[in-house]
Amino acid sequence: MDNIFSDPGNLAIFLICLGPFIFFLLVFFLRIFKVIPEYQRGVVFTLGKFAGIRNPGLTLIFPIIQCLQRVDMRLATAEVPRQEVMTKDNIPMLVNAVVYFKVIDPEAVIIKIEDYIFAIRQYTQAALRDVIGNNEMDTVLMERLQIAEAIREIVDAETSDWGVDIESIKIQEMELPAEMKRAMARQAEAERERRATIIASQGELEASKNLRMAADELASSPGALHLRTLQTIRDIASDPSEKIVLFVPSDMANVADAYLKKKGA
Repeated sequence: MDNIFSDPGNLAIFLICLGPFIFFLLVFFLRIFKVIPEYQRGVVFTLGKFAGIRNPGLTLIFPIIQCLQRVDMRLATAEVPRQEVMTKDNIPMLVNAVVYFKVIDPEAVIIKIEDYIFAIRQYTQAALRDVIGNNEMDTVLMERLQIAEAIREIVDAETSDWGVDIESIKIQEMELPAEMKRAMARQAEAERERRATIIASQGELEASKNLRMAADELASSPGALHLRTLQTIRDIASDPSEKIVLFVPSDMANVADAYLKKKGA
């Protein structure tokens, strides 16, 4: 044996023959050891059968007879593309939404469903059509949170068997037809005009009540009207103007009436 390895040619031949075996052993050991991050879980299959769940850390997987599939346990999102939905009162709307979900059962999400993200997106799209189709446009616009919660309950009830928990569904955008937008703008403008008219009429009513109270107060005091007249004259005199204003005493009518009665007598 020493004579064999003493020959450099024989040693080279031995290393060449042993090289593939060493390489195979190295690859084999590298494939045995797997590292699973904290945010993932490993689903192990042995000869095609479910063999268990591997937690984060270093784990051993025997090649050829075992395989490992990783499942992300973090909160994920699935966007529902914009689609045209018909409301209960036959008004088309363009709606898109976002689904927030996370995996709670790695075994079910691998075994029971082929592509759970695609399935969640499609089921949410169908539920979105059903819920909005059963509500009128005003309800959909004013109660967006309630609509989203109703969709979440429908989707969560179905996907719970898949090992997925639906955290929330957010409706991002609702777009109405241009004709409906113009009609709603005219309605809003008419509503603002109605409110402005009501406020102006209420102001006039309050002003008339105050004027009536002021007139009653002035009539109850004989000298109050004279003082008010003198104040008005002072205000007019302070304003420079080319107009000539003639003031007639407020009791002129009483004097004339008394004169006519006296003359008739």
